Amino acid sequence: MTRKVTTRKSAEDRRAEAEQLHDTIAEQVEALRESETWTQFLAFARAFHRYSINNLLLILAQQPEASHVAGYRTWQSLNRQVRKGERGIRIFGGREVRETVENEQTGEEEEQRRTRFFPVSVFDISQTDLIDPEAGDPSTLAQQLTGEDAAGIYNAVTDYLTAQGWSVERESLNGRANGYTTTDGTQRVVIDADLSPAQAAKTALHEAAHVALHVEEDPAEYVEHRGIKETEAESVAYIVAGILGLDTSAYSVGYVAGWSDCDAATIKATAANVLRAAHQIADAITTAAEPVAA
Repeated sequence: MTRKVTTRKSAEDRRAEAEQLHDTIAEQVEALRESETWTQFLAFARAFHRYSINNLLLILAQQPEASHVAGYRTWQSLNRQVRKGERGIRIFGGREVRETVENEQTGEEEEQRRTRFFPVSVFDISQTDLIDPEAGDPSTLAQQLTGEDAAGIYNAVTDYLTAQGWSVERESLNGRANGYTTTDGTQRVVIDADLSPAQAAKTALHEAAHVALHVEEDPAEYVEHRGIKETEAESVAYIVAGILGLDTSAYSVGYVAGWSDCDAATIKATAANVLRAAHQIADAITTAAEPVAA
């Protein structure tokens, strides 16, 4: 029997509440822009250089849940230490080199510059620990949810995804991520086994949103616009959870702010996709409560 969340809200009520919740998260993200927390996070984020699309695809293939990636010494400069035994993510680094070559037209030697590429290892933030906890952790905007999943959201989302041919598995991800969805055709959704029931329910909704919105896309498209994709998925999770009585703002607002660069306009621009997926998932995992006899 498919498990669903029982609700007394009509479809029309849910749609109206979804729009209100979408406006609310945009407002909360905008408010975060003025805070000291956001200022500290920006300083942290500026330490990362942009990777080429080829390197981003390499990172995604090796560790799909990666978020902030840097070299060993860069992490040390950011008050974080790569844990012993962690396996690096292999990408290509570039270094400008100078060489003397003979000009074929003049026969004279001249100096040329070119970029030499070679394999290097980088590490995701989940593979690091704080060196000095008292110095603070500006990388953290989203706070993990605690508490129960009283409405049974996780079970309902699991059954919804399973009915579409996806497997939903709990594995210990050792802090690497809360969950991820495979993009290699295996149709797996993995949720960290160590999450609280509330966080697991929220994460399941986030991954269900990726399934509804992004799994059919070209991986390069996802990588190139990952900020928008993550903004969409977490906004869907926030909205559907809110409709079902689970407030995820402690986690979702910071998460969306980080991926959207704290730009409420980005969040609003994704509204059509977000609301479409939110309605799709909410309608699929809820069932109307039986009327109470007089």
